[in-house]
Amino acid sequence: MSTTLYRGGAVLTAEVLAARVAEPLRRTVPAGDPLDDAPTALLVADGAVAWVGRADEADGLVDGADEVVDLDGALVTPGFVDAHAHVLDTGLRLASVDLHGARDLGEVLDRVHAAVSGPAGRAAAAAGDPLCGYGWDEHTWPERRAPRRAELDAVGQGAPVYLGRADLHAGVVSTSFAQVLGLPELPGWREDGLVTGPAHLAARRAVLDVAPQRRDALEAAALAAAARAGLVAVHEQSAPHLGSRAGLAALLAGTADPASGLPLVVGYRAELCETVDDVRELLAAVPGLTGVGGDLAVDGSLGSRTAALRAPYADAPTDWAHPDGRLDLTAEEVTNHVAAATRAGVQAAFHVIGDRATDEVLLGFRVAGDLEGVDAVRAAGHRLEHVPMLDAPALATMVLLGLTASVQPAFDAAWGGDDGLYAARLGRGRAASLHPLADLRAGGVPLALGSDSPVTPFDPWGAVRAAVAHRTPDQRIPVRAAVSAHTRGGWRAAGAGESRAGLLEVGAPAHLAVWRTGGGLPQLVEDAPAPRCVRTVRAGVVLHDELG
Repeated sequence: MSTTLYRGGAVLTAEVLAARVAEPLRRTVPAGDPLDDAPTALLVADGAVAWVGRADEADGLVDGADEVVDLDGALVTPGFVDAHAHVLDTGLRLASVDLHGARDLGEVLDRVHAAVSGPAGRAAAAAGDPLCGYGWDEHTWPERRAPRRAELDAVGQGAPVYLGRADLHAGVVSTSFAQVLGLPELPGWREDGLVTGPAHLAARRAVLDVAPQRRDALEAAALAAAARAGLVAVHEQSAPHLGSRAGLAALLAGTADPASGLPLVVGYRAELCETVDDVRELLAAVPGLTGVGGDLAVDGSLGSRTAALRAPYADAPTDWAHPDGRLDLTAEEVTNHVAAATRAGVQAAFHVIGDRATDEVLLGFRVAGDLEGVDAVRAAGHRLEHVPMLDAPALATMVLLGLTASVQPAFDAAWGGDDGLYAARLGRGRAASLHPLADLRAGGVPLALGSDSPVTPFDPWGAVRAAVAHRTPDQRIPVRAAVSAHTRGGWRAAGAGESRAGLLEVGAPAHLAVWRTGGGLPQLVEDAPAPRCVRTVRAGVVLHDELG
């Protein structure tokens, strides 16, 4: 039995968290906490927490420990769980042209031109792959428009190019890339090269259709990034346009054992099921699958103006085909899927953004509740991904049916506020009501936090900061609620609510992360130094280590 004694730091137990801010800080944000009341030592034995206490009480444990770690004031937290991510896509973004933070259209085109002429472009050409870029956001540019196909043709020197928008619900492609895939024949194609809907899904499928050896390398790079961010588990939101069933099965099998040295991957597969036999066939094809759905999209995104709204977008161009967005699933399809998953005893989950999409998905859930019984639906632990536009009736339905909200506070930090993208798309009034974290918490809806990586990066403390500093002050939640939702909440959302995963207490799995914070809790204010993860441990196995 291997044992490790950590001493000389601050251990963030549930009791310590409970003693922190009990109610949301409506107008201010915490600026750090020394955690003087926290335990200062922790013993890990055989993959579990064996003891928690004060450092001066740990002296008798030193001789029996295989490793003694002097924390030197570091913070020990439960290992974080990212409840919504795309592992292969994250790996590809790490290997692609980074367009995040580009100040204008010209900077995006310059970055693409430099990549085409450099090692990345030559490697893509040699492999017959398109040159990929991720993260452009025209809302912040003076031009206020997407790149155009002719511009990509020019700077890309005729090479196949795909550039994904920040939300990855739209992209722009070069002529050569579009022609090879037949994108002009698909719905969602525009002559300027902007692709949404089926045309964009086809482009994404082609970009992510990589050889198994490269897939393994990209996924390993993504999971290494997750471990460096203090994550011990990620919920993979797989879909046919994002990878194969076989690829997902291999990813789940390859991370199931902590000895893999990788974060656990919890698998969801977005394939619409009509019958319980459909569900069972999918479960048989992907052993270890946790849920059917996840990124099973009821609609699109606000940034790409494809989320389904009750009222039109405030800034939709006059030639926009769907000024109020579009629905990709009907309530009837939702009902059949939820009923089938409930009968099979497995989670269903849906991507939902707009208020009209929320109406549609919850209508489907209510009918499924009528068919299968509310208790059966509640017991299945179904979940909604994102769900930023909720009114009181929608919230009441989520509570009634026991639905979990898998949410991304970083979206509010990135695109909220009076001058943000959401206000431009919806108007300030509608935008101010987005991502109602405090309302969800007050209603008793279970919360699980995630990044939607690669849409936003793996950054759990950034998500916690965004939750406690919500741009709408009345929707801020306490530090303890945000940390819990990003640790224990992730395990519960995956159906592990009966275990003690996500807690640092005796008998709990030793999932933990060690942070350099400058002392105590990180400062959860803008421009404060980011905490640095110096060790990540899953069930006693070290995944990432900078402690030396």
